[in-house]
Amino acid sequence: MKKLSILIIAIVSSLQMNAQSKVGTIDVDFIISKMPLLEQVNNDVNTYGKELENQLKEKVSTYEALIKVYQESETTYTKEVKKMKRDEIITIEQDIQKFQKNGSSLVQIRQNELMNPLYQLIGDAMNTIAEEEKFTQIFTIDNSIAYLDPNFDITKKVMVKLGIAIPEEGK
Repeated sequence: MKKLSILIIAIVSSLQMNAQSKVGTIDVDFIISKMPLLEQVNNDVNTYGKELENQLKEKVSTYEALIKVYQESETTYTKEVKKMKRDEIITIEQDIQKFQKNGSSLVQIRQNELMNPLYQLIGDAMNTIAEEEKFTQIFTIDNSIAYLDPNFDITKKVMVKLGIAIPEEGK
């Protein structure tokens, strides 16, 4: 009788634990790859990249023109003018190097800006489904948490236990 009671308690406890937690997964990259809006984002990123390339070509053309003029007229320049022209050429050369170095970062920043609305759409849909279907946790395929029911977050409880002030919402 005692063994049967323990078994029943164990089964009921197990069922309650399973009922309290519902876990799902999401493949955000797959969803993104199938979104019609992705084509526009890619087009915008490519356009931005071409704009940066054109700006770089313009800087290089200016640089080459300055060098050509300098080489053709160097003998007629005074010492001060030569120094001024060389400094101007060096400044443009450094600007070109900096532009080349930062170009890929600028494209990445622009892509992130354009992708954020897509991620927001996915996040909103995921949150809606999680609430409707009572998911407590949703993991991405690479095992990071994409959604966590706030009722299971014990951060504030731990802060109270440690005597740490909890900031007001929205601050």
